[in-house]
Amino acid sequence: MDWGTDLWDQYDVIDKHTQSGLDLVERYIKFVKERTEIEQNYAKQLRNLTKKYTKRGSKDEQDCKFSNHASFQEILNELNDYAGQRELIAENMMTGICVDLTKYLQDIKQERKTHLSEAKKAQQTLESSFKHLESIKKRFAKEWAEAEKATQQAEKTENDLNATKLDVEKAKLHAHSRVHTAEESRNDYAAQLQKYNKEQNGFYYSEILQIFNNLQDMDERRIRRLAQGYCQFSDIEKKVLPIISKCLEGIYAAGGKIDEKQDSILFIEQNKSGFDRPGDVEFEDYIQGIKPATSDSSLNPPKARGKLWPFSKKNKLPAAEDFSHLPPEQRKKRLQGKIDEITKDLHKAQDQSDALEKMKGVYEQNPQMGDPSSLEPQITETTNNIGRLRAELCKYETWLSEAVGGEESLSPVTINNNSQNSAVTADPSQNIYTEFDDDFDDIEAPVGQCTALYTFEGNSEGTISITEGELLSIMEADKGDGWMRVLRANGEEGYIPSAYVKFAS
Repeated sequence: MDWGTDLWDQYDVIDKHTQSGLDLVERYIKFVKERTEIEQNYAKQLRNLTKKYTKRGSKDEQDCKFSNHASFQEILNELNDYAGQRELIAENMMTGICVDLTKYLQDIKQERKTHLSEAKKAQQTLESSFKHLESIKKRFAKEWAEAEKATQQAEKTENDLNATKLDVEKAKLHAHSRVHTAEESRNDYAAQLQKYNKEQNGFYYSEILQIFNNLQDMDERRIRRLAQGYCQFSDIEKKVLPIISKCLEGIYAAGGKIDEKQDSILFIEQNKSGFDRPGDVEFEDYIQGIKPATSDSSLNPPKARGKLWPFSKKNKLPAAEDFSHLPPEQRKKRLQGKIDEITKDLHKAQDQSDALEKMKGVYEQNPQMGDPSSLEPQITETTNNIGRLRAELCKYETWLSEAVGGEESLSPVTINNNSQNSAVTADPSQNIYTEFDDDFDDIEAPVGQCTALYTFEGNSEGTISITEGELLSIMEADKGDGWMRVLRANGEEGYIPSAYVKFAS
């Protein structure tokens, strides 16, 4: 069964049906676009969630030594990788379904327009031929009526006794002329009728049949392509399910790593004071009387006693920002610890700034991945944070220099005995610039090795393709955006998803 044979007279129905099919393709494209937006928003919310609950700072790092804290951080890392897979699903759906189907839809719209235009043109040609046939038919009818009238008039004239022979001959000649003209009109009508019937048969049995069959083939191709789009909707997510399962398995494994006994032991080791428990309170007998005074007091003063109860509150001096309320050695340690903490935060902020600039560059080269202007607030916030940390670092370095200098003026001998420590703490910022200088070495050394767990097709600019089981050199670790830079054995270098590899132990 085909449209040209069975639906030869259903032009309007075919027109509506094919338009409905194109509308369905457009609806499906919009549906997939909205799905990708949901995936992108979901991934963004997951990344913000993991960022919110990821611990930072020296106190948090101290807590992460406990297995239950460390496992929670592993869960956050796995969830961050999971968010990356949701972003990958959104990207593949956009490029593999929306972009391809949109291009196909434009092509098939033009094809449908061409076929319908051909059908209308053929219909107009047939209608024009029919109008011409009707015109010839009317002329034939008119000429035949005139011929009959002339014949009747000739017979009447011939039967008229008063008519002359000349009148009779003239009437017969006129009748014969009209009959001859009517015969010519009849022949023209017959020829035009035969031509029209031939054109009509060609229209219904050849032209319209071929056009409608072409529309049928076009519609069936549209259906097959749409079916592929439906399957892609599932296949795109199936391809990342192994990695998603690995993320979920990592979350489960993190729960299995918790050791409550070891956490208790670690807590004891971190907080035990080492002091002995208080002894018994001695009995003081005042019945023996008054002894000779050896000081301003006439009675024996009660013996001083240390802390009786470990939970009693201590009278502390108000804490100062420069730790001047602490003894000199403790003050130096606290200031050095604060400098180390700020330095570490400064490195993280600078890494985050580099990652945002890199992501902005990727967005500028690939607008479908995101809007570069959406990163400006984060970049501005990070820049302000770096400025604040540098100011704090300078402030604490000044206080440390004052603390070391004050100790040198009070006790030069002690400082000379610890000259190495003084040299280190006098210029804590030296390590920062040494690390920055490493970035400008001519030869960049790998920071580690890893093995590809899955095959990845690097279609975007800046990425490279890897194959499962391939050994890779890590040139730049993941800075929190889910990507890392690697070097292949053939010298090819670029970015790949961090979740696609296993790090060498």
